Amino acid sequence: MDRLAPEQLRSHRWYGTETVRSFNHRARTRQLGLSAEEHLGKPVIGIINTWNELNPCHIHLRERAEDVKRGVWQAGGYPVELPVISLSESFQKPTTMLYRNLLAMETEEMLRSYPVDGAVLMGGCDKTTPALIMGATSMDLPAIFVPCGPMLPGDLRGEVLGSGTDVWRYWADRRAGLVPDSVMRDLEEGIARSPGHCMTMGTASTMTSAAEVLGMTLPGAAAIPAVASAHVRMAAASGRRVVEMTWEDLRPSRILTAEAFADAVTTVLALGGSTNAVIHLIAMARRRGVDLTLDSFDAASRRVPVLADLRPSGTFLMEDFYLAGGLPALLSRITDLLHPDRVTVTGRTFGEGIADAQVYDEKVIRRRDDPLSEEGGLAVLRGNLAPDGAVIKHVAADPRLLRHTGPAVVFDGHRDLMRRINDESLPVTPDSVLVLRGAGPRGGPGMPEQGMLPLPDRLLKAGVRDMVRVSDARMSGTSYGACVLHVAPESHVGGPLALVRDGDLITLDVEARLLTLDVPEEELARRRAEWTAPETVFRRGYGSLFDAHILQADQGCDFDFLTGSGGAPEPDTE
Repeated sequence: MDRLAPEQLRSHRWYGTETVRSFNHRARTRQLGLSAEEHLGKPVIGIINTWNELNPCHIHLRERAEDVKRGVWQAGGYPVELPVISLSESFQKPTTMLYRNLLAMETEEMLRSYPVDGAVLMGGCDKTTPALIMGATSMDLPAIFVPCGPMLPGDLRGEVLGSGTDVWRYWADRRAGLVPDSVMRDLEEGIARSPGHCMTMGTASTMTSAAEVLGMTLPGAAAIPAVASAHVRMAAASGRRVVEMTWEDLRPSRILTAEAFADAVTTVLALGGSTNAVIHLIAMARRRGVDLTLDSFDAASRRVPVLADLRPSGTFLMEDFYLAGGLPALLSRITDLLHPDRVTVTGRTFGEGIADAQVYDEKVIRRRDDPLSEEGGLAVLRGNLAPDGAVIKHVAADPRLLRHTGPAVVFDGHRDLMRRINDESLPVTPDSVLVLRGAGPRGGPGMPEQGMLPLPDRLLKAGVRDMVRVSDARMSGTSYGACVLHVAPESHVGGPLALVRDGDLITLDVEARLLTLDVPEEELARRRAEWTAPETVFRRGYGSLFDAHILQADQGCDFDFLTGSGGAPEPDTE
């Protein structure tokens, strides 16, 4: 493989020319306390770090960046840490999805505007993974992703807990009057016991696994627990590897092929992964000009079994998955569904990275003849209520609800939902279909995780634990239930969801992939003529930019001006 010469490095344009600006760059680097021998002629590696003190998933990344730097120095590179915004699922309001594209923009522009030859992308909490990879893809410099890793399993008086999933379960039981305050206090202290992202197969684990199968991480990186010594070693190895990638000029444009995205879809389905992966992978693929659609997911779902027995669809947690062999072990069971000859950040083929993988626990990573589900964990629905599509994680729903017709109970936004869900006069039964609108990309704003609508207290007390719910919102990847999500177009832009009224019959048929509103077309036309678009809640700032340029869920919720690579000039360094 041809290797770059030092004068071909991008940073050479900052440091290596005989101009006053280059002189000043060298002088300012001396101001940083670095001598010429420490950086001149070496690849400058930007460490894009999403650490902050209100992101518990990433709280260890400040230390882990030092491990990455150690690897970069060992390989003869010059590391520079470049902090960017941190998308904290735990604290950020109204939703981190509002800021995914902002982080993608910041990543791209940090890499473009500084003298960086290659990048290490550090993240893992939900939207952080796609954002970092989207930005690096559009900039197209050599880049490797370092996932922050899952936290330790939760504990409640000896019961093993999964973050998110078991919170929703205990909270429902509490609202039903079944859980005392003392148990909730212990749950609060035991559900999240270490740094790291959710240890269920929620959005974080789904997207870091997607990053791994795309070829953007070292093999096996996604499942390593955040606090394991192996995670430290992986970070340092990633630092070493990115230096070699820079000399090899191995860029995302060579790695993120159509075949890589097809394998990511297959893997998400075999994992029983988060519905949010649909939006994120479509957005990531569009940055590379790859035509990934909702239909790509549905077609794969019909042929890919769920082999990972992980919560919320199954039983186990990410540490179990790691000890069972991690993602390479699962991939070794579906090699006939994958593309082994494509290149990854290792410089070797994808197939070589999983060639020696073994499954060490078949309860966690099941055999093809003993799947958790014969069909992939997601289904794409269409019909007159979702002409551009909707999704459901049907493996995490009550099977009796997967073919259901019931009367709509409609809520206009989350505040309306929370105000009326426990109103004794609300005409709701276990057969009702709860409908939330005004929670999509523009209406939310930012498409918040409100799609797992709470059930009325009186139904919970009667033993009801699942109902059909339909919305233009998303839901947490750790959630479960018969929740139809991402209805497109959203109600805020005049999608059919805006026309639903209390009592209208809605039919869900997962096997037929249908979501229909059983109202005559003439009546819908009359309602449409009466409908008026809501006013935007934003008058200025980033929110106004978001409102003006956000795409719908079926298109990945990227900004319309961000899709694709290139198109932005390199800075003038003369």
